[in-house]
Amino acid sequence: MTSSQAGVHEPPAVPEAEAPATPPPAPPRAWRHRTWPVATGAVLVLLALAALSLSVGAGEVGPGRVLDYLLDHDGARTDGRLALVIGELRLPRTLTALLVGAALGVAGAQLQSVTRNPLAETGLLGVNAGASLGVVLGVSVLGVQTSYGYLAFAFGGAVLASSLVLLIAGSRGGGSPMRLVLGGSAVGATFGGITGVLIVNSPEAYDRYRVWVLGSLAGVEGWTTLRQLAPVLGVGFLLALLTTRPLTALALGDDLARGLGHRPGATRAAVAVAVTLLTASAVALAGPISFLGLLAGFLARALAGPRTGRLTLFAGLFGAAVLTGADVLARVVARPFEAPVSVIVALIGAPALIAIVRSRRSAALALGDPAAEAPAVRRSEPGPAAPDPVLRYGAWSLLLPRRALLAGLGLAAALLAAVVVSAHAGQSELGLGTTFRAVFGQGERLDVLLVQKFRLGRIVAGLAAGAALGLAGCLTQTLARNRLATPELLGVNDGATAAVLISATASGTFGAWWAGPLGALAAVLVVTLVSGGLGARGYRVLVVGLAMSALASAVIQVALARRSLNSAGSLYVWTSGSLNGRDYAIATPVLIGLAVLVPIALAVARRLAVLRFDDSVAASLGVDPGRVRLICLLLAVALAGLAVGVCGPVGFVALAAPVLAARLAGPARVPVLGSALTGALLVVLADTLGRVLIGGVEIPVGIVTTVLGGPFLLWVLLSRRTD
Repeated sequence: MTSSQAGVHEPPAVPEAEAPATPPPAPPRAWRHRTWPVATGAVLVLLALAALSLSVGAGEVGPGRVLDYLLDHDGARTDGRLALVIGELRLPRTLTALLVGAALGVAGAQLQSVTRNPLAETGLLGVNAGASLGVVLGVSVLGVQTSYGYLAFAFGGAVLASSLVLLIAGSRGGGSPMRLVLGGSAVGATFGGITGVLIVNSPEAYDRYRVWVLGSLAGVEGWTTLRQLAPVLGVGFLLALLTTRPLTALALGDDLARGLGHRPGATRAAVAVAVTLLTASAVALAGPISFLGLLAGFLARALAGPRTGRLTLFAGLFGAAVLTGADVLARVVARPFEAPVSVIVALIGAPALIAIVRSRRSAALALGDPAAEAPAVRRSEPGPAAPDPVLRYGAWSLLLPRRALLAGLGLAAALLAAVVVSAHAGQSELGLGTTFRAVFGQGERLDVLLVQKFRLGRIVAGLAAGAALGLAGCLTQTLARNRLATPELLGVNDGATAAVLISATASGTFGAWWAGPLGALAAVLVVTLVSGGLGARGYRVLVVGLAMSALASAVIQVALARRSLNSAGSLYVWTSGSLNGRDYAIATPVLIGLAVLVPIALAVARRLAVLRFDDSVAASLGVDPGRVRLICLLLAVALAGLAVGVCGPVGFVALAAPVLAARLAGPARVPVLGSALTGALLVVLADTLGRVLIGGVEIPVGIVTTVLGGPFLLWVLLSRRTD
């Protein structure tokens, strides 16, 4: 998942370092006996791919001439053409692919080991987002146009992002794995949002960014850039090697690690520095190649077992092999052009990752269920409270939860105020009172026309999309029993976005709202079927969802890169989440969907609340867990797909709305209506802020929610406050 920003995919929950840890199981004997054969095979494959990389290119220089040059046979190195093609182009590019792939593989394995989470990915430290922001700042503010300038700003931004993450993670709790991952997600989201603000207001920066973000080794010309970052890569590899033994001890738990003479805090800091150096150098050399660290870690764990030393070694070998092979394919599949290497990595890695997860051997990979590992919420002891009122009419009775009712009324009042403020915000000089009367059709005709036709249409679209996102997030979080769970984890947003872009390319027109739900449904069907159904282990669904998101994100980036600058710029705004140009006609399908789906969600909310307990408990209370999960999943998919069809993938609303609604209404009930109202309120406020924050410039609503969502994520998930 790009984690693509993006929106940003949220990280799976990981256990805190302070939680009691159980020693990892001893590796099976089969793993111990096949280590050297697998290592030998991996090295041979790597050498074969390196030779193939040296032999493939635009020039007609085959393997024979390459061998002549390497061995200096018959003075081949004096041939200027061979020296240029092999010595200055192919050889540096091949070595760069090997080093970058190994760096991402080792960094991914280190991050997965230190967080004790096999779903951890190097982008979680905010490195990719920091590098992207550095490149965009260099292009838009300082006018950087050289590859060396890109490298310097990408590395600087990556190091800045990782430094902030280390400060956040170490501020409290000694830099625990949970704080490390959540700090990276928060910083990455905020940096990604700032990048979006700069790109929206600079067509030149976007034009350069949309090519760089795909990842490519085509810019490696000569030895200069590699020579500049080779020392940094060397330090990163050395730190990774030195932390192998402490990481093995850390897997036994902090107390046992201290008893063995290790310092857990220092170990985590050293791993974070190593991951930062390796990933920042890789991003600076080849662009943000996501998904490779996750894939290399999975491959290494499947073939080498969970031992930290072997895991790190094999992850480096597999990362180098995958990236080198992807670079070779990138040069030949679309001749005379080059395909984006990140797309090739996704196309290779997603099926491989899915095959590993579905294999019988995956049970031995020590993969827990992330949903079950969600951090426990400390709940304060409830004090005495007055009983909630009950309305009775004959045999019928209706319980009115006082706190939830007051929260709903407060949200409705806040939503009305937000609508009036949003209708008032604009270029005209309408007073607040005049705007309020015009909302209800009172006042001068031109004022009523301006407010009701041009502004309220956009507001209604935002209300509908926000309510749909809030409700979808509520259903998903309750279903997964995890506050981090959102529709993005199932590939819904990326699938819906890709479907809308494909429909726009096929039909030549943009705005087919129906493509969003269809794409979301297709993504969820693929994820559900491939992962083994709704009853599959949680990690299977998450891994397949990440793979699906990576594929869909690659399709989105390629679709944008292939279009003209004007067309791609407008589509990029929509893929960031925007209400510009939305009106009643586009909002109507979502409103109809809400009218149908909200009553269904209310009907299943009571049974959904029972699923917060174990399935056996739910079954004893007369609830069919499988049926309830299926209904809730379909509801969430339909709602999220409709929202994407209206305003694109607006990030963090599906995460934030249920959390805020639960804090307002209390944890006793599933906040269905409260989440819908909160989601609508968040979208309207974010859209208003985006229109008035910078005079004459409109910031898309999705970028506003992303910038604000990072700190919100950190505050909610690290806060000790409970309801």
